[in-house]
Amino acid sequence: MTDLTELGVKALRDGIATGDFTAREAAEAFNAAVEQASALNAFIVTTPDHALAAADAIDAKRAKGEDLGKMGGVPIGMKDLFCTDGVQTTAASHILEGFVPRYESTVSQKLWEAGAGMLGKLNLDQFAMGSSNETSYFGNVSSPWRKEGSNAAMSPGGSSGGSSAAVAARIAPAATGTDTGGSIRQPAAFTGITGIKPTYGRCSRWGVVAFASSLDQAGPMARSVEDCAIMLEAMAGFDPKDATSLQMDVPNWEDALDADLKGKRIGIPREYRMDGTDAEILDSWEQGKEWLRDAGAEIVDISLPHTKYALPAYYIIAPAEASSNLARYDGVRYGLRDLPDGAGLQDMYAATRADGFGDEVKRRILIGTYVLSAGFYDAYYTQAQKVRALVAKDFENAWAECDAILAPTTPTASFLLGSLNDDPLTMYLNDVFAVPASLAGLPAMSVPAGLNSDGLPLGLQIVGKPFDEQGVLNAGLAIEQRAGFVAKPEAWWC
Repeated sequence: MTDLTELGVKALRDGIATGDFTAREAAEAFNAAVEQASALNAFIVTTPDHALAAADAIDAKRAKGEDLGKMGGVPIGMKDLFCTDGVQTTAASHILEGFVPRYESTVSQKLWEAGAGMLGKLNLDQFAMGSSNETSYFGNVSSPWRKEGSNAAMSPGGSSGGSSAAVAARIAPAATGTDTGGSIRQPAAFTGITGIKPTYGRCSRWGVVAFASSLDQAGPMARSVEDCAIMLEAMAGFDPKDATSLQMDVPNWEDALDADLKGKRIGIPREYRMDGTDAEILDSWEQGKEWLRDAGAEIVDISLPHTKYALPAYYIIAPAEASSNLARYDGVRYGLRDLPDGAGLQDMYAATRADGFGDEVKRRILIGTYVLSAGFYDAYYTQAQKVRALVAKDFENAWAECDAILAPTTPTASFLLGSLNDDPLTMYLNDVFAVPASLAGLPAMSVPAGLNSDGLPLGLQIVGKPFDEQGVLNAGLAIEQRAGFVAKPEAWWC
């Protein structure tokens, strides 16, 4: 039998449906792989019984000739930002350690209904705040990739670093991620996998621990464009419990995949050629243009003039929303309660939050509280929202000239864990190419483009019009087919 952990979503689903192997065999194979890969620290909690129970249910359905669902029999990793009924959900923070929801997030429920099973809850940057997966209370996630000739631990990206590491290491065929300012796309690029952030509102935020509510969006991370399309279909859809959910039908993205881009125009934003971007990243961008030309697309130069203001605007808006969202963690209702002897209510608040939140979370709460405070609200937060509107307008103007946009996903390849811990500004710059699409709520995905001279993956980003996930997926498929990326990390963790 083929090593089942080498198979992606489509191959697993179709193999189970045709009887090449059982869903239980697939679940057992991935459960064993997860157990062997503890050195990656990709999972906070493992749930082998959940994966096996879901697999047995699929095998029973197949025996009866029933429909197996879009994800029938595929075991996946669930980012520990999605509430899961009866399974600890922490957002990788001490303040939520031990919190066991009695309800299921809409996205995870949709995936279970589509036939998926859960291998476990994946590690992340605490409350999704980080670009390296080094802010988790439960320890760093290590990328499965290493520089050639080195054993030094590399970053898997963030905040969805547990998801990216698990998929790249072949211990999960796919995983959920969330993207606030690049947290699906950047880790996908760092680990040589594919990840898509859909249009804001495509996937329900209900039951997802909030970071910045006007930016957070769930999406799939997998080994191919087609696998992402399959999983996104299962995740997306209107949810009356989420006021920002789009009341739109979910297209059949999988069946409509088409790498023929004849008649399509791909925009190249001149402002994305920034100082500090690695030369090999720029070379891969040039190669991406040639691949899309080969697919039939016309390459056109465009301008997104407010790009340079997007990152500073994001780091005002996101912390402001975080400071509001995280006010609910106070030691009163759930999670950690730190109550020193003789302490009053205010002392309990202070002690709980001081002990429960990590340094990066505290930094962003402080920034957010400052920019929302009297005397500074108009000077910072209001101005940042105006800049956000200008960034969105840039994209609206660009759609008159092109159908999608090609850009690098990140300015560099993965970096050494610990190398940027004392330099938060450089860490924030990791998201410089990802943040504009997030501010505008646009669909965007990262696709592997090759390896650099150190043997580390590089990613290319496609940004699309609102609701045009199909156009993004198709352009991504064209790159994927021409890049022919089949590299995978050596399994040093086994």
